[in-house]
Amino acid sequence: MIVSVHLADVGPLRAQRLLLGGPRPEAVAGMTSAETALTAPLAERLPRPNLGRIGLIAAWEDEDAVGRFLDSDPHGRLLASGWHARLQPLRCFGSWSAMPGLPKKELPVEDDEPVVALTLGRLRLLRARPFLRSGGPAERDAVADPAVIASTGFARPAMPRLVSTFSIWRSAAAMREYAFGKAGSHQAAVRADRARPFHHESAFVRFRPLASHGSWDGRNPLAAVEV
Repeated sequence: MIVSVHLADVGPLRAQRLLLGGPRPEAVAGMTSAETALTAPLAERLPRPNLGRIGLIAAWEDEDAVGRFLDSDPHGRLLASGWHARLQPLRCFGSWSAMPGLPKKELPVEDDEPVVALTLGRLRLLRARPFLRSGGPAERDAVADPAVIASTGFARPAMPRLVSTFSIWRSAAAMREYAFGKAGSHQAAVRADRARPFHHESAFVRFRPLASHGSWDGRNPLAAVEV
């Protein structure tokens, strides 16, 4: 399995069209799942979506399928104007029914390797306020961490609802320190979720970046590390 994450500035009208009628796995060769969403900066108390920037989180049979999608599919060609990364799943905490092949046992990764972290959730509406209250400090700490190269949030209010965070880390060791520090805000959010889940289903997935292409806010953030 290969997972790709895409960001593209397409304007509010095209973004809404993609949000409502984005790529579907049954219509795209080699695609096994797809989540189209608007993006929003992390760490804001009330997330404000960028109405002109669309995001796609997709799973694929192989890297060739990603290339064919970007080259020949109308949705793919639109997304190709932005930035995307191709990722190898290394470890999944929780579960995500749309990606049943995510590894439960961690694959080997060196401490100094760059990694990507992706959270995925189907938010329970009645738990939205506690989710924002608990997740806010964790997001702010992640964005402020000097090991974070770039980050964004994803959200889709329509069914099936999606809330997601995406962050690129300079090293696996730094990401683990943030995620598993017992006194940290991330572990506090994890404990709150375990006590009373925020989501119908959720997953925290760690990836090895394989390749990246294009520009995100005028740069390719993964160019800052060896991929």
